[in-house]
Amino acid sequence: MIDIRGWVPGVRTVTTYRAAWLPRDLVAGVVLTTLLVPQGMAYAELAGLPAITGLYTSILCLLAYAVFGPSRILVLGPDSSLGPMIATVIVAGLGAGAGPGETIALAATLSLLVGVLLVLAGVAKLGFLADLLSHPTQLGYLNGLALTILIGQLPKLFGFPVDADGLIAEAKGFAEGVAAGRTVPAALVIGVFGLAVILALRTWLPRVPGVLIAVVLSIAAVAAFGLQERGVDLVGALPQGFPPFEVPHFSLGQLSVLAGGALGITLVSLTDTISTASAFAARTGQEVRGNQEMVGIGAANIAASFFQGFPVSTSGSRTAVAEQSGARTQVTGVVGAVAISLMLLFAPGLLRDLPQPTLAAVVIAAAVSLADLPGLVRLWKRRRMEFGLGIAAFLGVAILGVLPGIAVAVGLSVLNVFRRVWWPYQAVLGRADGVSGYHDVSVHPAARRLPGLLIFRFDAPLIFANVRTFRDRIRGFMAADPALKWIIVAAEPITDVDTTAADTLEELDEELNARGISLVFAEMKSPVQQKIDRYQLTRTIDPAHFFPTVEEAVAAYRRETGAKWVF
Repeated sequence: MIDIRGWVPGVRTVTTYRAAWLPRDLVAGVVLTTLLVPQGMAYAELAGLPAITGLYTSILCLLAYAVFGPSRILVLGPDSSLGPMIATVIVAGLGAGAGPGETIALAATLSLLVGVLLVLAGVAKLGFLADLLSHPTQLGYLNGLALTILIGQLPKLFGFPVDADGLIAEAKGFAEGVAAGRTVPAALVIGVFGLAVILALRTWLPRVPGVLIAVVLSIAAVAAFGLQERGVDLVGALPQGFPPFEVPHFSLGQLSVLAGGALGITLVSLTDTISTASAFAARTGQEVRGNQEMVGIGAANIAASFFQGFPVSTSGSRTAVAEQSGARTQVTGVVGAVAISLMLLFAPGLLRDLPQPTLAAVVIAAAVSLADLPGLVRLWKRRRMEFGLGIAAFLGVAILGVLPGIAVAVGLSVLNVFRRVWWPYQAVLGRADGVSGYHDVSVHPAARRLPGLLIFRFDAPLIFANVRTFRDRIRGFMAADPALKWIIVAAEPITDVDTTAADTLEELDEELNARGISLVFAEMKSPVQQKIDRYQLTRTIDPAHFFPTVEEAVAAYRRETGAKWVF
């Protein structure tokens, strides 16, 4: 029988939901709404679309992900990194002079194509991409994301805009704005007040919804002190209404532009979703279901496309806000979607007096929660190489931007895996007194060895990338010890031998045989030995020179040569 809960995680949420979670999900959903509304409108305009479409998109993607998304707290929505890509596709497909109706239709079609591509990627089980981020690179990514969010929100906290893109440019623009006296004192006061309330309650009363209290108090302060007259920007009244169901459509002439744009946006959204899901799963102890994540975000894009929506991705800052506000399940997203809908239909002016600096304070507090400097310190103490990977990922996000930084983090993780395969740990083994078995002589320098015998361990599969390293090390042993008779390869860590490595082993064995040296394998796994047989390597390597244990191989050598242990 098919378990529908595996394909539709929302069913599992409903059937396992606990009443005790509802208060936290409700509060987190309301708090999240105060962030979703202005961000959705702003990112819609960034994409070259009417601001109201950002709210439509937020509603539909939250509902669809709640049904098909596997993460308990991941928040989807319009994203600043996708905005310029969407705008580029719209301009290329319609031209700069297109009307709002045309741009909305094209963006909706783009969302549909992106959604279909993501669902297909999930069905094709490409979720292994979730495994491409190691813990050090996740740590670096989150710290870089935290710094990027912080710098990007500081101008809003101080009450003035900065027209810049990227961490360095934004930091420079912010510093120049402060130096030029553009700070709005009332905006800074209300923003810092909101940030202080959030951080103080988080520290001393973590069960109290600090973000919600900061929002309510800030709105009250606007009315009490006339902050709008003092230069504080407010959210303002929301557009009213809800879109009709509409099937996306496009002309054949636009297909090539749409297809290329959809592929690019899919790759960016996929990378962002998997990396963000991996980072937050590591923080909450969840397991990332990469394939279902793709289906979930694909369904969100498809749903948005039928209601004048545009492509969406995950949001680290909004997910952090949901997490810090106590979100337990995707009911938080449903609450946010319902709240936005109710505001559009019945109360578009509900948040009009919410100060923009307070929104900046909410995001900054979330960014602070993302940072994990003690984690980097632990990496420095434990393993400098992985600390370097974390710092490189941090710099990639901070300097190049969030999405290029994610690409850097993934690339570094993959390269680190390849590095370990290309140059694996290698050891010469000996018998140490008081310890059973055979051990690395660099760790046990007093370990004894048999004359004419060398026991060598190579801690990686033998493949095209590292077989030359293996061959050169063996040749080095030959050159260093003219009396060498046997080389026993402790092959337990060798999990594979590809055809390139097989050809090299055959050549190496012939070279060793010409010098009177036997190449011997011990503890080789059965699947690997089956490949050796299939490659017909036993034409040169003596079939009798495969032993189940190192001990039996050593015993065979001693019987053949009569060698005795020496230091």
